[in-house]
Amino acid sequence: MRLLSFGLFGLALALAPCHGAAADVWPDRPVTMVVPFPAGSAVDTLARAVANVLSESLGKQFIVDNRAGAGGNLGGAAVARAPADGYTLLFGTPAPIALNRLMYKGLAYDSERDFAPVVLVAKSPLIVTAKLDFPAKTLGELIAYARQNPGKVNVGHPGNGTLGHITSLLIQKFAGVEMTSVPFRGSAPLMTDVLAGQIDVAMDFMPTYLPLVADRKISVLAVTSRQRATQLPDVPTVQEAGFSGFEATAWFAIVAPTGTPRDIVSKLNSLANAFLKSDKGKAILEQNALQGVGGSPEDLKTFIAGELAKWKPVIEAAKITM
Repeated sequence: MRLLSFGLFGLALALAPCHGAAADVWPDRPVTMVVPFPAGSAVDTLARAVANVLSESLGKQFIVDNRAGAGGNLGGAAVARAPADGYTLLFGTPAPIALNRLMYKGLAYDSERDFAPVVLVAKSPLIVTAKLDFPAKTLGELIAYARQNPGKVNVGHPGNGTLGHITSLLIQKFAGVEMTSVPFRGSAPLMTDVLAGQIDVAMDFMPTYLPLVADRKISVLAVTSRQRATQLPDVPTVQEAGFSGFEATAWFAIVAPTGTPRDIVSKLNSLANAFLKSDKGKAILEQNALQGVGGSPEDLKTFIAGELAKWKPVIEAAKITM
C-alpha cells in the first residue's frame, strides 16, 4: 500500500503541470480562424483585424479561412469537428454560434455542446429605417400607424431567419402590432427597394445603411442596442420608445471546439480583451460601427444562454425553419 501511495503521488506530480503547460508551447504552428461568411463581410473584416493582433502577439500566423454557406453552418460544422487543440477557432456571429440550432433541421453539429466560449468581441446594433415619404418619422409613430393599419405596413429584411427578420418579429411582439414581412436575398436588394419607395420599413445591420442616412436618402427611426450608437447620437433606441429591456444586436465572438485546454482559451481571451482596450482596437471598432465588449469566457456563455432564451419563443411562434 505504501508503494502504491508513493506511485500514485508520483503520477499526480507528473501529470499536474501538463494541463497548465499547454499554453506554454501553444502555438508552435499556424492557427486557423474559420470565418463562416465570405471575405469582405463585416465579420471577416473584424476577424482579420483580431487575427493580425494575435499573430503579432504570439509570433505565429493566425490564418483566416472563409468557409461560407448554409447560413454559417458549413464553417460551424468544420470547427465543431476539428481537434480540440487550440489550432482551429471559429470567429462567428449569432447564427452559427447560437441561433441556427433553433431554425435548421438536421444540423451536423450542436453549437451548445460542441463549442467552448472564448470571448465576446463586439456588438453592432440593427437599424430601423423607412422610405423618405413614409408618414412615420419615429418608432412610436410607426407603431401607431401600424396599429391603425394592421398588415398594411411592409417591413423588409435580408432573408428569412436573419437577425433583421427576427428583430422585426420581436418589435411587433413587444408593440402588439402586425406588419407584413418581405424577405430579400441580402441587404443590397433590400436597400434598393427602400430607396425606390417599394418598401415602407427596413430592419437590418446598421453599418450598411450609414451612408444612406448621412446623405438623407432614407429616414432612420431607431437603433436596437441598449445605448445609442456613437455614429447616430441623435437617433433613439427602441428602449427609449418605451420598450424596457429591448435589445437586438449583431454580435461577433470567438469559440473553440469543446475540450480545448483552458489555459489556451484563457490566453486567447486575455489577448482579445487587450486588443479591445487598445487605441488600435478602438479605432478599428469605430471604423466599422462596432461596440467593443470583451469579458470572460463565462460571460460569453451567459450571454449566449440569454440570446437563446430571448429568441427561441420568437422563432418558434413564427415557425421559422430552414
